[in-house]
Amino acid sequence: MAKGIVHYEVGEQIDVYLLIKSSTKGIASNGKPFLTLILQDQTGDIEAKLWDCTPESESEFTAQSIVKIYGDIHSYRGKNQLKIRNIRPISQNDAVSISDFLEVAPLEKDEMMSKITQYIFEMKNPNIQRVTRHLVKKYQQSFLEFPAATKNHHEFVSGLAYHVVSMLDLAKAISGLYPSLDRDLLYAGVILHDLGKVMELSGPISTVYTVEGNLLGHISIMVNEIGKAAEELGIHSEEITVLQHIVLSHHGKAEWGSPKPPLIKEAEILHYIDNLDAKMNMLDRALERVKPGEFSDRVFALDNRSFYKPTFHK
Repeated sequence: MAKGIVHYEVGEQIDVYLLIKSSTKGIASNGKPFLTLILQDQTGDIEAKLWDCTPESESEFTAQSIVKIYGDIHSYRGKNQLKIRNIRPISQNDAVSISDFLEVAPLEKDEMMSKITQYIFEMKNPNIQRVTRHLVKKYQQSFLEFPAATKNHHEFVSGLAYHVVSMLDLAKAISGLYPSLDRDLLYAGVILHDLGKVMELSGPISTVYTVEGNLLGHISIMVNEIGKAAEELGIHSEEITVLQHIVLSHHGKAEWGSPKPPLIKEAEILHYIDNLDAKMNMLDRALERVKPGEFSDRVFALDNRSFYKPTFHK
């Protein structure tokens, strides 16, 4: 397998195909335009600057375009950056496609859907089970394809479903330790808490926020969806209000995006499970690029800390 972009070290040269994840125009101190490119393959992404760009460059090097690029890796403000020596759009003779460059969840879609279906099947509360099954079925295709975010954690194809499956396994383990927890409520909260992202985000490739995502956000979107599902199914019970609260409060605090703090035991636990799984994903991906005895790049979402990989870690 060819070496991934995140595994190159400072000083190494590259001559590879990469997918442009995003392209942002800026103006340099000399007044000339440049492009900030985020380039990716299946292992992750790297930033590059295209200096003195022309209008033709802007139209050629846009998000979701594949390019052949030659350059070398250098360090800028503690992070690896690609210095471009030569870049060109691909031609018909280049045997590559977008799917060659997309990072994908480590589990197959069918396997993840099977696990999620099993957790829904185990629910004993018919109201919670029916609403959860209804919404998963309604958005199943997008649910299995979308990332969980545009950056920071699970920002890869099928990342949303993978995040949910990981959280369900955590929820099951924690419920075994604390039998007073309502498993049905916790499982449903895990499955539905981020499902609004199928409307908040644009899709699995070059993911951006939609208009609805920017104006409403996935939390508000999902609270409304739970209400609509309950109406369609003719369910009028406290479980619906409680489930809406769990989704509404899963970020934990107002400054983190939750209109309400967790006020139900299962909501509190869901917040911690969500936080734990997101942080573990960030840490694993940051440390994957690091040799034992070295520190990672700073992880912005983890208080901008660099993490050390002990020498006895493989």
